[in-house]
Amino acid sequence: MRKKVTLKQLAKELNLSISTVSKSLKNDPEISEKTINRVHELANFYNYKPNALAVSLKSNKTKTIGVILPEILNHFYAKALFGIEQAASKNGYKIVTCITNESHKKEIEYVEMLNYSSVDGFIVALSQETQMVNELDHFKVLKRDNVPIVMFDRVSDEIECDKVIVDDKIASKNAIQYLINTGCTKIAVITTISSDLSVAKLRLEGAREITDKNDNVSLIELPVKDNNNVEDEIEKFLKDNNLDAVLGLDETAAAVTINMSLKLGYKIPKDISVIGFTDGLLSRHSYPKLTTVSQHAEDLGAKAAQILVNQLDNFSENYKVKTEVVKTSLILRNSTN
Repeated sequence: MRKKVTLKQLAKELNLSISTVSKSLKNDPEISEKTINRVHELANFYNYKPNALAVSLKSNKTKTIGVILPEILNHFYAKALFGIEQAASKNGYKIVTCITNESHKKEIEYVEMLNYSSVDGFIVALSQETQMVNELDHFKVLKRDNVPIVMFDRVSDEIECDKVIVDDKIASKNAIQYLINTGCTKIAVITTISSDLSVAKLRLEGAREITDKNDNVSLIELPVKDNNNVEDEIEKFLKDNNLDAVLGLDETAAAVTINMSLKLGYKIPKDISVIGFTDGLLSRHSYPKLTTVSQHAEDLGAKAAQILVNQLDNFSENYKVKTEVVKTSLILRNSTN
């Protein structure tokens, strides 16, 4: 395999100084057109590319962002990643993405690996295990070393960094209120995501607050315990409880509720109205199509990336961290009245 040619080798072969070759590659007006053409011709012949490490050492920046996500099969995180990449690329940054699969141990390993690789900053959604054990020393190390972090969706108040979140509590309130306004009084909240997650806590708080204010409305909760047995648990729950509405705190819970309701002979939305979170493929292709809370994941990811880029490109010792809230919207489809 042919070795990569260096700036020094180009200069030696052309009998020019390294500085002249470097300036020629940048089409510096100080250099004659004839010399620039000679340098480009030889560089193209050898397929010369600047040494990324050398460039980063000189500028003290790699123009690379580390992105750590808890999962990627989830439609929400896939869309958020798309938004991150688009915003980063537009600003001249590349991303390196690592998936923790909800593991605290993997999250630590990926943070250390990316930090050793000298990414300029991090965009992070915490893993489920990290939020459960609440051990965040790996991020505290980054803060100690002045490495910028932007957390999104799943965040921790213990780390002083920029955060981008959706209004989960308000979104849940709005969804429950909509069900009440359409005549529902026996409402269930079903979730397949862990109640230890910050987003689940906020959505549940919102649902409880609204129903507590309405004396004629009852609220029942089903946290699915076994994700390998979701359909059976939800089917039994629907059999055992006389309901007229369900708010799924995640897309899976809502889609499975529709399927099990139809299996049991209920009509959607005549007998049971259903609302879910995350406007993904399940929501759009369920039958009937699912009314859902859209978290605008792509906008969320793009905003997280833009905040980090702004911090990297406009460094200030007096920088004050902030929390940006992306408003959700209720997309009405055929699973509600």
